[in-house]
Amino acid sequence: MPSVRPISPTEHREFLASLPSASFLQTPGWAQVKSEWRSESLGWFDDDGARAGAALVLYRKLPRLNRYLAYLPEGPVIDWGSDDLAAWLTPMVAHLKRQGAFAVRIGPPVVTRRWSTAQVKEGIADPDVRLLGQIPPAERTPAGARVVAQLHELGWRHQGVEGGFAAGQPQFVFQIPLRHPDGAQRTEDEVLKGMNQLWRRNIKKAAKEGVEVVRGGREDLKAFHDLYVHTAERDHFTPRPLRYFETMYDALRADAPERFTLWLARHDGDLVASTIAIRVGEHAWYSYGASSTEKREVRGSNAVQWAMIRDAIDAGAAVYDLRGITETLDADDPHVGLIQFKVGTGGEAVEHAGEWDLPLNRPLYKAFEVYLARRGG
Repeated sequence: MPSVRPISPTEHREFLASLPSASFLQTPGWAQVKSEWRSESLGWFDDDGARAGAALVLYRKLPRLNRYLAYLPEGPVIDWGSDDLAAWLTPMVAHLKRQGAFAVRIGPPVVTRRWSTAQVKEGIADPDVRLLGQIPPAERTPAGARVVAQLHELGWRHQGVEGGFAAGQPQFVFQIPLRHPDGAQRTEDEVLKGMNQLWRRNIKKAAKEGVEVVRGGREDLKAFHDLYVHTAERDHFTPRPLRYFETMYDALRADAPERFTLWLARHDGDLVASTIAIRVGEHAWYSYGASSTEKREVRGSNAVQWAMIRDAIDAGAAVYDLRGITETLDADDPHVGLIQFKVGTGGEAVEHAGEWDLPLNRPLYKAFEVYLARRGG
């Protein structure tokens, strides 16, 4: 059984650098972004003392008590293909319990099901289909089924998804594979041909209108944030403060310079769209986006997405991840527009194993659930 002990951020970075990829939520830099939580890097070591796994743990304190929810977003980074997950999770849980955890929440980075673009489009068009799960998937992964079965056997509790989004990280995401099944990189032309006619037309229109897409520096975060606040007002969500993005820029780029990239799309000097991309090894994510209400006809949002996709291809990434979608395919649901925008890229809907809790102190865990329900998560 591997042993578990705290490791330094440097050891954590070195281990992640030895892997093809890992979630950016499991990087040491993310601990700096989530500075309101106590954090710790953990390492798994085999019998020879070699590092075999790592995790970023965020400790969320219970009000008025010195007890914590130990949260490992999209982690830990261990061998999830193991037939003996208890050997990995048991020493981790024992350590977290010693740290004052009343419960542990993990997010296994394991795919359970996939649906093609065509399947999602057919589901949206079918009035009898309201949820993605009603469509037989293109693939059910044996690895995902094994993880889910083992977690149930070990007493972990799956966190339900309400309205399509989990309380923590999204269980359903939309991704564009950037490699063929044989591992060869897809070309820009191949990815472009996979997009729907509207996406291809909008990318062409942006180029014809003279939309210019460039990488930005830290000094451009203010311009991004102004547009993001405008987007939040238009689309009715609560924006994060500028300081959050400045911290994110500094912390993630300190881990690796290519980890955080700010993109800006301008038309005749006007900022029409701006996005934040994150990359860890072979996995590239579209993280945040903003767009102007004016000049929507120049299609800045499509132009900036295409620039990010091309950059991911150039970097040799295996996947471009557009992050969360809801499970709803109901044409009357306001969330379905987001899915339709992402489906146009020609990728696939992907379901992960979701988030799982292990209560260590049941009365405190129950109190925590009540507390979260009252404050809305």
